[in-house]
Amino acid sequence: MVGSTPVTASDAHRTINAIWGIESPKVIARVARMVGDVGIAEELAQDALVAALERWPTDGVPANPGAWLMTTAKNRAIDLLRRRQRLDARHEEVGHELEVRQSAAIADPDADLGADIEDVGDDLLRLMFISCHPVLSKEARVALTLRLLGGLTTDEIARAFLVPEPTVAQRIVRAKRTLADARVPFELPERAELGTRLRSVLEVIYLVFNEGYSATGGDDWLRPELCHEALRLGRVLAGLASTEPEVHGLVALMEIQASRNRARVGPGGVPVLLLDQNRGLWNQTQIQRGLAALGRAEALAPTLGPYALQGAIAACHARARAPEDTDWERIAALYGALAEVSPSPVVELNRAVALSMAFGPATGLEVVDRLVDESALKGYHLLPSVRGDLLRKLGRTTEARREFERAASLTRNSRERTLLLARAAQCAVDPA
Repeated sequence: MVGSTPVTASDAHRTINAIWGIESPKVIARVARMVGDVGIAEELAQDALVAALERWPTDGVPANPGAWLMTTAKNRAIDLLRRRQRLDARHEEVGHELEVRQSAAIADPDADLGADIEDVGDDLLRLMFISCHPVLSKEARVALTLRLLGGLTTDEIARAFLVPEPTVAQRIVRAKRTLADARVPFELPERAELGTRLRSVLEVIYLVFNEGYSATGGDDWLRPELCHEALRLGRVLAGLASTEPEVHGLVALMEIQASRNRARVGPGGVPVLLLDQNRGLWNQTQIQRGLAALGRAEALAPTLGPYALQGAIAACHARARAPEDTDWERIAALYGALAEVSPSPVVELNRAVALSMAFGPATGLEVVDRLVDESALKGYHLLPSVRGDLLRKLGRTTEARREFERAASLTRNSRERTLLLARAAQCAVDPA
């Protein structure tokens, strides 16, 4: 093969796996635009992967492997469209163009990539909106996004979220079927629905990030691979939707929060809370990237949205060289603004923590006590955890111990449970 690099079979397979992780979203996005069905597009992309696994160990790795995969998948799409005899004028035009280029593309894959490169961004953006379409359940949106845009296998998604692999497989199959049955077009949303559709995309990306940042179950406090994947998707989205302030706000929030990951786990995997962390371990490069993203969000919108406000809160922590330097009054004010644009009991709980740090534990406890009967927080372990901390600071250690024990019974993360039980035990020996 012209321009190919001879390699051993094992090296070829490693190369293919690495390249597939990078190129598969682009290939799926482009083919989905051709066939109008993300499920079929993934199958055709997988056909291209199989072809690479068969040919590259023998023929060598092409000089431009991404273009080779793209060309192979698109040719499979043309064959499918012909077999179905459903070529409309657009498909005929695409088919004719690809026929002319097919032989040259195999000999010189760079030529095909050059023709695609200007459109691949729009195709990726379309794929994001399709994968996160509101017609799908939250769980389906997360699974489909990680599958199509993250390139994760069903097994990898299942292990990341601690659910059985067949469950994830069913979610993905049903999601593709739902999109097909609903005849969701492979197009960018109209301006009238862009806000709703974009919120769905941002929600999915942040759900993935949060599951990595504070795992809801299992034995690990962190799952860095999910944080990394969410950040990658967020950065891609910021490049494709650069005029949307909330996209930059979300990137700012994730960059700054992820900057603390090395400091959030101690020896043996023990969680380390924010005020106890070694700030010298915080990743300053990520902090600077986050602050720059926050600056872009602020420049694009006179009033900050929910993600940008949370990014601004994270920035307050990032700018403080020591815990005592934290501007808690500003953080409390930012939570107040967040409660106005995106009211929720969880936001109010976080505002209570900030108020307690700015004005004393009694002020915070007053707000928390108003949340005790909130139905949305009935099984939320952080409510008794926060209440226990405030009671302990006020010297009400017996009550505090009960709250920490209740919080431990509600969490599904074993590391967090151990931490909460330790705090409960400490109440017996440390009065405040």
